[in-house]
Amino acid sequence: MNGEFRTAAVIGAGTIGLSWTVLFAGHGLTVRVSDPRPDLAEAVRSTVDAFAPHLARQGVDVAGIADRIVLADDVAEAVRDADVVQENGPEDVEFKKNLFATLVAEAPAHALLLSSSSAIPATAFTGDLADASRVLIGHPFNPPHLIPLVEVVPGARTSEEAVTAAVTFYRFVGRTPVVERKEIPGFVGNRLQNALSREAIYLVEQGVVTPEDLDEVVTNSLGIRWATVGPFLGSHLGGGPGGYRHMAEHIGRSMKKMWAGLGTPSQSPEEQERLIEAVESAYGSSTYSELAEARDRRQIAVLSALDSTREENR
Repeated sequence: MNGEFRTAAVIGAGTIGLSWTVLFAGHGLTVRVSDPRPDLAEAVRSTVDAFAPHLARQGVDVAGIADRIVLADDVAEAVRDADVVQENGPEDVEFKKNLFATLVAEAPAHALLLSSSSAIPATAFTGDLADASRVLIGHPFNPPHLIPLVEVVPGARTSEEAVTAAVTFYRFVGRTPVVERKEIPGFVGNRLQNALSREAIYLVEQGVVTPEDLDEVVTNSLGIRWATVGPFLGSHLGGGPGGYRHMAEHIGRSMKKMWAGLGTPSQSPEEQERLIEAVESAYGSSTYSELAEARDRRQIAVLSALDSTREENR
């Protein structure tokens, strides 16, 4: 057990917050959860039942995991003895300003104050705080107990000590933290995802492909490649022995022409409704739980395969 991190507070128990809760408890932390939802106890129980087996498949000892989760009456109680706080509230600047003022006032002076914000940089909601040195973004990808990446994004007033501590913490709970040194709305992962989504919507709007067939294109090509190498390494390999230089010098011109031709979806109310109906037609016969379970099962299989190759290379 890492002596620096014994107790975590999770503020906000939606999909992301509940996933964090199980992950933190699975790694031996006492986790205090705060959320005004009336079904909090049932939500935590059902999430532990659903997600603990996922952690077990990753080699995490989940014995006693439920006993390490405590329901707090309010935010102040949740953070009172916390070493780290993970906030998962709405994407609203004013909400985060008010909440983090409370966190700074109520949490111990050593506690890391982390936000799961998907798009709002820390500087946007920390300007009026008495102490913003320990506040920063720890943005996961859903669900965080499975997807390893955490984007660690300091604000203008975040200390380097807090950045180092956040990286240490996320590694302790088995995640892969990446520090991003310049704030930008949406950070890196969501900007990349949105760039692809924009072109995907355009292609469907233009009648080039259906939503389900576009998903087949991605899962049977780019998805497989990107699970093993990122865009830059993929391009470096795509250049053959000449690497990225060869790719840039010989194919770069045609790629620039393609960039110029990328589409901007209209997303008029009529087009948006057509797209929604097309996606519902493709996937609406299954429930959310069925689709999420299938997604998680496949993601676990991919992660297990990648882990086995890493073991072979050691």
